[in-house]
Amino acid sequence: MQEFLQRTLAWLVALVVLGLGLWRALGAVTALVGVLVGLMLWLSFHLYHLALLLRWLRNPQAERVPDGFGSWHVVFMSLYAQVRSQNQSKRKLTSALERFINAGEAMPDGVVVLDEHDRIEWLNPMAVEHLGLDRKQDIGNQILNLIRQPAFHSYMREESYSQPLTLRFAQPRETVLSVQLVPFDSTRKLLLTRDITQFERVQTVHRDFVANVSHELRTPLTVIGGFLETFAEMPDADAATLQQFLPMMLEQSRRMQSLVEDLLTLSRLENSAKLQAEKVDMDELMETLRVEAEGLSKGRHTIVVQKDTPRWLWGNPGELHSAFGNLVSNAVRYTPEGGTITLRWRADGERLVFSVSDTGIGIPREHLPRLTERFYRVDRGRSRGNGGTGLGLAIVKHVLARHRARLDIQSEPDRGSTFSVQFCPEESADPERR
Repeated sequence: MQEFLQRTLAWLVALVVLGLGLWRALGAVTALVGVLVGLMLWLSFHLYHLALLLRWLRNPQAERVPDGFGSWHVVFMSLYAQVRSQNQSKRKLTSALERFINAGEAMPDGVVVLDEHDRIEWLNPMAVEHLGLDRKQDIGNQILNLIRQPAFHSYMREESYSQPLTLRFAQPRETVLSVQLVPFDSTRKLLLTRDITQFERVQTVHRDFVANVSHELRTPLTVIGGFLETFAEMPDADAATLQQFLPMMLEQSRRMQSLVEDLLTLSRLENSAKLQAEKVDMDELMETLRVEAEGLSKGRHTIVVQKDTPRWLWGNPGELHSAFGNLVSNAVRYTPEGGTITLRWRADGERLVFSVSDTGIGIPREHLPRLTERFYRVDRGRSRGNGGTGLGLAIVKHVLARHRARLDIQSEPDRGSTFSVQFCPEESADPERR
């Protein structure tokens, strides 16, 4: 601007000097005409460039900065430099904004931007999934009109945002959300949502597990503690009394030992990182299971073993023995005297199948999906009376998951049950042949 003023002043000085020269040489009238012509040319020059400047100012986005001549060239070049700098800054800001928006879109948590009146300004896809909102229709609507849970309305009204709020939704599926409001400037707030359904389920399973373990241990400890108190009050107890109480104490201690062993087995299976697999001789394992079944049965059942080829299975022999043994022991426990228990190892097409069939009491259909849950029992009284810990099928489930096998259960009340373990061909084969 300073250079423009200097050049304009120089033009005016030149016109004055020119006028004085013409006045001395040609007279006053001619000098006046020359000065006026010069002023007209000077004014036209500047008016032309002012017109270019005004036209550009009306639509600076569509029009390019004019080139200009003389001192106006300096002005227009300065404008061009500023426009170019602003465009670069705008591109950088636009790029940064796009990155922030893309980051918000990709976040695993829901994000809703609320204005000073709690109206929705923006939300990401996860918030749509969590809260059942619409990205087009719900923009500009108040969040309280869209989420009608009383707990959420109280949370918004109290404006105590330091702790998250837990919301439970039943539709379209059962979902538990952790919701928290975070003010981020003088008027706006972020509504953050996180799906904690799985975490809540794990917490529930953990609480149920602790409660069930406590309950299972309390009964034998109460029995043993009661007998010990009785003995403490009977320092001169005779042999007949001891013979009456000691077997019951021994039975309860064995029950606790079985429970602890099953818990340790489950813990080991859950914490084992990699399956230690080798060739398992199924002829040998089937014979071992037969001997164990006969030992548990004590002659009360007919034990049948059926073996087809192949002889070998690729897996962990200890874990497979534990899983198959649990299925066999359950069949013996829940089959009345005189029943038949059939152990079978066969090939079903490309699959290898181990199954245990019995003619026992059977299981109602509604209980089948929950049988592998820890401590789940169809009949608690009967299960405890048969010496079960409630963890056998949970162990089976973990072992089969590590071997990528599937458990199929077929059962009808009073007609018996069949538990089948199906191994996929690629998992049961020797890795050297894969």
